[in-house]
Amino acid sequence: MVFRRHAQARRLVLRLNSTGTGVLVTVPNGVSRVKALEFTARSRGWIEERVRSRGGLIHLEPGHILPLRAIRHEIRHVDRRRGVVSVDPVRCVIEVPGEACHVKRRLLDFLKAAAREELTRASRRYAALMGVSYRRITIRDQRSRWGSCSAAGDLSYSWRLILAPDYVLDYVAAHEVAHLRHLDHSPRFWRLVLTHCHGAARAKNWLRTYGQEVHRVVT
Repeated sequence: MVFRRHAQARRLVLRLNSTGTGVLVTVPNGVSRVKALEFTARSRGWIEERVRSRGGLIHLEPGHILPLRAIRHEIRHVDRRRGVVSVDPVRCVIEVPGEACHVKRRLLDFLKAAAREELTRASRRYAALMGVSYRRITIRDQRSRWGSCSAAGDLSYSWRLILAPDYVLDYVAAHEVAHLRHLDHSPRFWRLVLTHCHGAARAKNWLRTYGQEVHRVVT
């Protein structure tokens, strides 16, 4: 549990952290630590229920369930020295060959490569639709944002978007590509996004509701 004092806060606020395994408590000025502790003690039931409902951390290890494209897939290590990571969409299984000690690294490489491929495809499509161009695409593990666009025309995305529904990844690409024309969130920017990305509202709602879920994956 982490307590953070915030000068602009008007009341005590509880929320889960990005992985859903702990709690952040926002404490306004003028509220003592004792009162903050009493507040969290009264909220213990709520905290335990929310943490339990998130299901804990997801490790990139055999036996864990990974939400690839928001569909639950079991991670399995297969006893083959050679080969590539493969996905069986019927059985909802991700098979990782090679030595067991390399499962995590190989699976993470696979997820990042899949994210790059999908986001590059979506970015190219929206760049053509919006009449813009970008310099390069970078895939990172950004905790505070899903994507970004620099003034120089570089696009950056979180690899964790490959764990979200396809329409969410598509929307984030549309959002960042639109910034190549409008580096703000003005009415012109949103008009451009909504003109070309019809699933924007649905995607924004998913990110608000379930966005933290993909940060339960430990790398």
